[in-house]
Amino acid sequence: MVVPDTNIKNSNDLIFSLDIGTKTIVGIVGVHENGKFKIIESCIKEHNRRNMYDGQIHDIEGVTRIIKEIKKELEEKLEIPLKNVSIAAAGRALKTYRFKTNKDIDSTIEIDNNMIKALEMEGIQNSQKLMDEEIGKKDLRYYCIGYSVVNYFLDDNFIEKLEGHKGKKIGVDLLATFLPQIVIDSLYVAVNRAGLEVSNMTLEPIAAINVAIKENLRLLNLALVDIGAGTSDIAITKDGSIIAYAMTSIAGDEITEAIAKSYLLDFDSSEKLKVRLNKEEEHKFFDVVGIEHQYSTEEIIKKIEGVIDKLAAEISKKIIEYNGVAPSAVFLIGGSSQIPKLNEYIAKYLKLPEERVVLRDLSFIESIEGISKLHNGPDMITPIGIAMEGANNKYKNFIQIYLNGEEIRVFNTDSVKVADVLILVGYNPRKLIPERGKDFIYYLNNEKKIEKGEIGKPAEIIVNGAKGNLKTVLQNKDFVEVKDSTRGEIRDIYLYNIIPIYEKVILNGEEVRVLKEAKVNGEIIEENIQIHEGDRIEYYKNETVYNLLEDLNIDEYNIFKNGEQVGIYENIKDKDEIDIKLKSNKNFLETEENEIDLIVNGESKKFTYTEEEFLFVNIFNYIDFDLSKPKGKLVLKVNNRDAQYMKVLENGDNVEIYWSK
Repeated sequence: MVVPDTNIKNSNDLIFSLDIGTKTIVGIVGVHENGKFKIIESCIKEHNRRNMYDGQIHDIEGVTRIIKEIKKELEEKLEIPLKNVSIAAAGRALKTYRFKTNKDIDSTIEIDNNMIKALEMEGIQNSQKLMDEEIGKKDLRYYCIGYSVVNYFLDDNFIEKLEGHKGKKIGVDLLATFLPQIVIDSLYVAVNRAGLEVSNMTLEPIAAINVAIKENLRLLNLALVDIGAGTSDIAITKDGSIIAYAMTSIAGDEITEAIAKSYLLDFDSSEKLKVRLNKEEEHKFFDVVGIEHQYSTEEIIKKIEGVIDKLAAEISKKIIEYNGVAPSAVFLIGGSSQIPKLNEYIAKYLKLPEERVVLRDLSFIESIEGISKLHNGPDMITPIGIAMEGANNKYKNFIQIYLNGEEIRVFNTDSVKVADVLILVGYNPRKLIPERGKDFIYYLNNEKKIEKGEIGKPAEIIVNGAKGNLKTVLQNKDFVEVKDSTRGEIRDIYLYNIIPIYEKVILNGEEVRVLKEAKVNGEIIEENIQIHEGDRIEYYKNETVYNLLEDLNIDEYNIFKNGEQVGIYENIKDKDEIDIKLKSNKNFLETEENEIDLIVNGESKKFTYTEEEFLFVNIFNYIDFDLSKPKGKLVLKVNNRDAQYMKVLENGDNVEIYWSK
């Protein structure tokens, strides 16, 4: 086995990666030792025919054949079989959509993180619907591999953070990125047919950016552009994370075609000439009719300068579209990034200094040994990135999550959260936010009254038996249970909750209630009945001293309210003290005292009263029972039967008064 300075015992110790590209397939074998990735062997083979277009496999057998050749060559060099491989899906297969979603909310509820995450989920699902409509293939399944919030809105106004605020409407403008299932499946099939198992999978732009732009640089607003043959893939970092992926359909092949048309060359000859433009100053070649040409690189570039300008313009336009403004710097990778003057034109369109648009090659990469086994060019960034992802073991294909008992397969692009799984299965995010119950409407003295419904219970998210939330990070084989939020109940309203049954004045030292009569839908009611939707309630009470005295049938009097003499039309309110003196100076309330024996809530009690009859309602003037703070439905019974307020009580009656929950 030709593996110097390593302790490898079998193929499981090796990291084997494949960059399956449109023009070439690159195989790298290395080992992770002492915190570094050591390249042991590599192999690069070009497609002998167009097996792939724009990163998508079209001829699986053709791709499989080249993978087998690379595998065999590396196995012969290493003298050890290769079984597992790390691969990547092309960034050009990604679809990115920007969508703004609004949601009406209860203005009395404080906005919390669950409401915000539910709003974001709805935005992602709306983005997916938009994508399905544009693609027109409902059976083509896409995975959302990430999204970034552009802006939040509260009542249609921009706001930096929603949490803690209140309003009638919340909104989010976000960028969602999707990867098609077909891309993954075709890669798996080609690799499996070559006798290999996929041990790790990532995305080409992620692999590239993890090498080209380290995490400690991602606080900066940077753009990475991978210019390949069919497309130019863009990744943008900001505030410590990757915020967007984009793609243009113009790339290296446009340059190749321009050279072919300018000098009457076939595609392969034009491609070879294009590759030499950044390596040689003078070029000799024959066109398709056999005429020999000799031009300098400068002359050729001048001839195709319009296409280079167009490519730079398209790339710059996409960067601005997804970043909003020009980034702080742009890093160029990929084989076609080496076209002379391309970086100058990109700098011009982005209005950046030329030194801020630079090529990235392998020379700056740390923690890697054996780079000399590869050519040092920007086209090697992605292959190295795929190998390093395999070494770091960050991505493990798919993980299995059990959602409400159902097994879900999730593409593991990064730390998978509960929200990612719910998005994948199309869970309705509105089920996460509790709703207020239906409003209860009734009419009180011909005035419309509205009682708000109760707030429902919020959704519950349980991960492996413990309380979780939408941001809970999931591991392989985790169990997730989601209990939908509920809608609140309609409030139970009783008559005594809405009429002034508890208001009273102190009349000559004794409590007298101001309520005279109550009607529900035109019928006089003397019980605490439940009110139904649309009921019309009327009540009459003594609003003034005059009303009170008229009710008592008193003609000649002197009136004192709270110690001061007042007129007969003086308004009265709850707890007022009214003293009435007959002009004859005889207190009209002075009458013969009577006694009655009752059983009240199981206790024998004797009451002395001056009225002609002892009515049920009078008992509240003698017992300690607080009617001002309802604690449920008020139950009134006499001798085990429902009692009316005006019922006349007799000696020995059994009275029950209590709140029913």
